[in-house]
Amino acid sequence: MRELSLQNCRLDGRYDIRETLGQGSYAEIYVARDTIASPHSPHSLVVIKALNVFLQNDLDADLERTLVENFQNEATALDRVRHPNIISRLGHGSARDMNNTIFHYLVLEYLPGGDLSKACRENNLNLKKALFYLEQLCAGLGHAHKNGIIHRDIKPQNLLLTADRQTVKIADFGVARMSHSDAPITRVGTNMFAPPEHSPMLSNDTGTLTFRELTPAADIYSLAKSAYVLITCESPRFFANQPITELPLALRQEMWANDLIKVLNKATQNDSRKRHQNVVEFWQDLSGIKGFAQAKVGEPLTEISARPHALPQARVAVGYTPLAPQRPSFNTSRELKLNNLIEANRAPLVVPITTANISQVPPPQPQILETEISQESVIVYKPVKRSKAFARRVAVFIIFIGVFAGILYATHNYLRGRGILPEISNPFSRQQVIALTDINLRPEPNANKRAVGLVTKDSRLQIISVNENWYEVAIIEHGRPKQDDWAERGWVSRKNRAGEDTLKELR
Repeated sequence: MRELSLQNCRLDGRYDIRETLGQGSYAEIYVARDTIASPHSPHSLVVIKALNVFLQNDLDADLERTLVENFQNEATALDRVRHPNIISRLGHGSARDMNNTIFHYLVLEYLPGGDLSKACRENNLNLKKALFYLEQLCAGLGHAHKNGIIHRDIKPQNLLLTADRQTVKIADFGVARMSHSDAPITRVGTNMFAPPEHSPMLSNDTGTLTFRELTPAADIYSLAKSAYVLITCESPRFFANQPITELPLALRQEMWANDLIKVLNKATQNDSRKRHQNVVEFWQDLSGIKGFAQAKVGEPLTEISARPHALPQARVAVGYTPLAPQRPSFNTSRELKLNNLIEANRAPLVVPITTANISQVPPPQPQILETEISQESVIVYKPVKRSKAFARRVAVFIIFIGVFAGILYATHNYLRGRGILPEISNPFSRQQVIALTDINLRPEPNANKRAVGLVTKDSRLQIISVNENWYEVAIIEHGRPKQDDWAERGWVSRKNRAGEDTLKELR
């Protein structure tokens, strides 16, 4: 097992690693300060989840590929289920630690309020507060299920609180599964909270039940076991791998005890088909005891506002945005070619935090780091200097174009002088013409179109465009006073019916 060397280091030129939060079977979790973010930003502190495939002593190529794929799937799942009550991914990257080991990492939002397991131990949550959190969890989990993601590891330790402890968010989608996935169902999660179908086969007193499909009912099972913890502040260890049938002795006399047991018992049935099939059903049954939580202590309950058709409501904390960052694409160490310095040095190096950079906020562009590598492995970008050979090639090309144009011009003059080619006149070179006679002004170059005006003799015109025997003209000066309804612009024929010119060029 080899841990990453990241303590007191700056990652990617912006994240100052502060402390270790924990370590799993394949990842290391750190708290870091984002030096680019404002100190007052809700994301000035972030969580760095670093994939460390070398935590596995028996690492092989297939296992490593699986770990990398799971890590990328976690990022994909977080982006797909982005919700106010689900932890948000803020970024990702690949880097090299102080020992030159390449690793991938995710940047997640930091939730300093702790998890709900800790809240139960410290604060002894009451029914009202527990239902307040459970409604948010139902909203987030229901959103995940609608987007085809099943968490598979719902438990109080993965339910994190914001600093004010008013918003709870579902974390750790590392073993999340697409609900339509054809992959075999595998054992995951904590035994006390994991549903029986996380194992391919379920054996109990009633026989053997084969689970061929993973459904949202798996998460509802785990959520019900977590609800037991939040409401009773006790572990469900007596109901591991079996339905919840009773509450702790101290709570059995509560008015809501029987109603709660009915809901939890249904949600934790061994047969997933007998449970609530979606989170909304579960919340509607659970919210039936909400009226008991709202009643004051010692006051007789006169009305229960069950709201059986209410949907669980989300709670939005400061800093949440529905926009996800760019989707990551991670490679295995074999694909990264760790033994190739050219490839390895593409990953930014983690640098120690010093007094020089701890107070200096770095710019958001990548750093250029000096490393002891061979001359062949350095890719150097230099300004390209124009060589004399290039200048000569440009000069030869220009001369060639000039000679070719001269030959074409001489050939054209020769053929035109022999009468082989007609004289080509540019209609736009005649900026202005004068009318030799009265000419009808038409809307289109067509003699059948009704005239829109009259160009009188000696009128001065400006040619706009030419279409065969027609000129589009604008009248600059009329030869004699015009009528009010005459148009000032239109098409005229340059030849009359006798074939005589109607216009004369002004020089």
